[in-house]
Amino acid sequence: QVQLVESGGGLVRPGGSLSLLCTVSGRTFSYYLMSWFRQAPGKEREFVGSITWSSGSTYYPNSVKGRFTISRDNARNTMYLQMSSLKPEDTAVYYCAARPFDGTYYRDPTKYDYWGQGTQVTVSS
Repeated sequence: QVQLVESGGGLVRPGGSLSLLCTVSGRTFSYYLMSWFRQAPGKEREFVGSITWSSGSTYYPNSVKGRFTISRDNARNTMYLQMSSLKPEDTAVYYCAARPFDGTYYRDPTKYDYWGQGTQVTVSS
């Protein structure tokens, strides 16, 4: 059974940094696309970025480009989301997700097969 487990969320001040982890278990994700999404109260789930598990190629939307960095450690079966210059509008529950990689960096959450339970990130002074 596939499991994605996020960790690392918390409270951070505006301008601060925070790193999230997504630990994968249950299968080999060699040819998978791993992504981060976030959802604020009353809003739709928003794409934050992706990484291919095999090559480590990344893709980010303009809203986080230059502030967020996604990486992975294949040996530890872990994906990371490093967030810097955080703003109050980055406050949300952050989720990791996975699906087979077919060459497309999907931004639509309905295209993903596996999800973690989410971790809360709050940016506030």
